[in-house]
Amino acid sequence: MIQLLFTVLAAEAAVAATLLFKTPVRKLAVLALDRLKRGRGPVMVRTVAATVLVVLASSLHSMAQIRGRAEGELDGAGVVGLTPTDQVLLARHLLEASLMGYSLFLALIIDRLHNYVKDIRRLKKNLEAVSKQNKTMLEAATHGKSEKSERDQKDISDAKMDT
Repeated sequence: MIQLLFTVLAAEAAVAATLLFKTPVRKLAVLALDRLKRGRGPVMVRTVAATVLVVLASSLHSMAQIRGRAEGELDGAGVVGLTPTDQVLLARHLLEASLMGYSLFLALIIDRLHNYVKDIRRLKKNLEAVSKQNKTMLEAATHGKSEKSERDQKDISDAKMDT
C-alpha cells in the first residue's frame, strides 16, 4: 500500500507542477482534467477520496490505540515505553496516514489550480475581445475626427478664398 501511495503522490505532484508552469503539457493536463470532471468522473473521485479518508481515519485510530496501549504499560524501571513491534507498527501507520493526507491535499490543490487556469484562460480571451473592440472604436473615432478636421480645413480654405 505504501508503494501505491508513493506512486499516487508522485503522479499528483507531477500534475500539480504541470499546471503551475505554462508549458505545452499544461494544455493536455487541463484537457485531461476537463474530461475527468465530466460524466461519472466526479462521483468516482469523491468515492475514492471518501475511501482514502476512511482508511486515513482507521490508521489514525490504530495509532491512537498503540499510544494508549503503550501508556498503560510500565517497563522494569517504571518508564512508559513502546515495544519494538509497536514502534514498527506506529511508524508504518504514521507513514501511511501522512501519505494519504498529502494525497488528499494535492488532489484539492490540483482541483483549485485547474479552476484557476481555466479562469485565467477565460479572462485572457475576454480581455483580448474587449481590447480588440476598443481598438476598433478608437480607430473609428480617430477616422471620423480626421474626416471632420479635413472638412473643417476645406471650409476654412474655401472661406479664405471667398474673401
